[in-house]
Amino acid sequence: MVPPPPQPATPHRRLWWALPIVTLAWLVPLAIVVSGSMPIQRWETAPGETNAVGPRLSFEGAKRYTSENPFLFVTAFGTQLTALESFVGWVDADINVQTKKQRFGTVNPTAQRRLGYQAMIGAKQIAEYVALKRLGYEVSFQYGSVILEQVICNEAPTADSACKVLEPGNVIDAVNGKPTPTLDVLLEVMKGAQLNSVATLTIHDLNSDANKSRREVKVRLIPSPGDPTRAIIGFVPADTRTVKVPFEVDIDTDTIGGPSAGLAFALSLLDELTPGALAGKAKVATTGTIDEDGNVGAIGALHQKTVAVKASGAKVFLVPAAQSEAEIADAKVTAGKSLAVIPVKTLDGALKVLQKYGGGLKQ
Repeated sequence: MVPPPPQPATPHRRLWWALPIVTLAWLVPLAIVVSGSMPIQRWETAPGETNAVGPRLSFEGAKRYTSENPFLFVTAFGTQLTALESFVGWVDADINVQTKKQRFGTVNPTAQRRLGYQAMIGAKQIAEYVALKRLGYEVSFQYGSVILEQVICNEAPTADSACKVLEPGNVIDAVNGKPTPTLDVLLEVMKGAQLNSVATLTIHDLNSDANKSRREVKVRLIPSPGDPTRAIIGFVPADTRTVKVPFEVDIDTDTIGGPSAGLAFALSLLDELTPGALAGKAKVATTGTIDEDGNVGAIGALHQKTVAVKASGAKVFLVPAAQSEAEIADAKVTAGKSLAVIPVKTLDGALKVLQKYGGGLKQ
């Protein structure tokens, strides 16, 4: 008997090895799409962008000398990341990827953003005060709302201590039924308060519908760190002062937050209110907070801001001398030979630097 001829292998047996490949072929793109679209609990500190201040300024009631070489202020990006963006950030030396706790600590992210916008408002107000006072205008500050920037506790906080029942971004409307529309009024209301007593605070949330978020909380008063005999609530107030000036000034910062553009705003106001080019012939970017005495304060993300300034083509970058030596050294290395990173302590110090580039005040 002749045996039957062998049967050819069926197609599905010949192609078994192709199934995993086909599966991977659609799983890999799907994983990339998903990881690139779903936010996770990671935030970036990344190089931002530079913006000219001059075009953002507007004022009436004073002669304007529109600058042809406006000062630049610089930002750093700080958005929430997707998984894919987090991976890219981890391998990029210019991006710092942070967890939620590293980024915000115990502060609610929404409250942090609100405080950032408030800090920007404060920076603009102080810049107006410093610049116009420097030019001889009569200016003064007026107190604003009592907004909590930070809450503090003693060594053994109770359940009703400020750091347990309050949070940054709260606005104190009243203490024990007495209205506290401004910080100076609150200080008067608090005079004579007893240590370890419980005060009833009426509060609402910053940038919210006050009628909907207003509520009462009980807070146990603690000794002041500077004067143990004086009772305090336990918070650091945000700078909500507004400046009274002889003419209206507006600086359009859109949705940018934080106080780090204070020096840039002050220099730009001086530039637009005086003849000549304050920056001289150099393309100048600046960063740094500024107080009412003209002192320049430290800022965050100096490395990332230096990267952004270098990319803008600027030749001079004024930075706060208050930064650490390591931060300034890193900025200079990051800037390379094409960008001069120059630390300054005060507004007057910045003006002296600008004289070397053909600028400075001409009056």
